[in-house]
Amino acid sequence: MTTLQRPRTGRVIAGVCAGLARRFGWNANVVRLLFVLSCLLPGPQLIVYIVMWIVIPVEPEVVRAPGAYSGTTA
Repeated sequence: MTTLQRPRTGRVIAGVCAGLARRFGWNANVVRLLFVLSCLLPGPQLIVYIVMWIVIPVEPEVVRAPGAYSGTTA
């Protein structure tokens, strides 16, 4: 398992569902669907999502050294 972080790619709104899916090894679309379905029930789901948006850090940006291999051919 990886640490809980919001990804820089694959987000729909803030990356909370994608981060949870990546953390637990699930499909991100399944987590999004479960969240939307849970919003049909009474409760603080939207508030929890916003709090997680604020609390969960964004994954660090990968910085490559100058002259490092970029994966393309010259």
